[in-house]
Amino acid sequence: MVHSLFLPKNTQRLKALIDSCVPGEGGDPEFAFPIGNLTTPVGREAVLSCTVNNLGKYKVGWLKAEDQTILSLHTRVVTHNSRISVTHDNQRTWRLHIRQLKVSDRGCYMCQINTNIMKKQVGCIDVHVPPDILNDETSADVSIQEGENATLICKAAGHPEPRITWRREDGTHILLRKNARSDMSNPRVYDSRNAKTPSAIKRPMEQLYLPHLKRLNPLYKP
Repeated sequence: MVHSLFLPKNTQRLKALIDSCVPGEGGDPEFAFPIGNLTTPVGREAVLSCTVNNLGKYKVGWLKAEDQTILSLHTRVVTHNSRISVTHDNQRTWRLHIRQLKVSDRGCYMCQINTNIMKKQVGCIDVHVPPDILNDETSADVSIQEGENATLICKAAGHPEPRITWRREDGTHILLRKNARSDMSNPRVYDSRNAKTPSAIKRPMEQLYLPHLKRLNPLYKP
């Protein structure tokens, strides 16, 4: 869990700005529900909802919690980030919209109410990045003689961190033994996947030069 960081200078600035709208009389507002956390794919839209009971003429603001960047003051968007907007449902549920989500948007966001003692709650966004094979750091074609060692490297990036596995295309275990040509006669498969999306796909080539030439094709596939 990522916790918010509170910097007094910016917090006071936010309160001063939204206090410019004088709050009404009556009981203090209260949060109806926790904001909750989101996991959203990169490039999609993330929407955080902050529901407030008895808001009256008090005002709601959104900040990015880590650096206290002010994003909105009630119905007005303050940030210059054109991907961010705010909406509300009869001034009860206040929604922070972040379109075309980027990795840099990952983190926690704070909903604040300008009561005398500032009320706030936090919701976090985890930006999911599908797995991708790093071509420059992954093995290309390899040619070796029978009995020699072969090293194949597969590197991938993504969030959550991808898990890389190696297997044979026919589903049997990989078992390379000296003079065991039957273990070398089937293609090898390796894939990169994480918990959220299908495997990344790539198709390099490996060749083993044996007394009788055999060709092995390691394939990336789900």
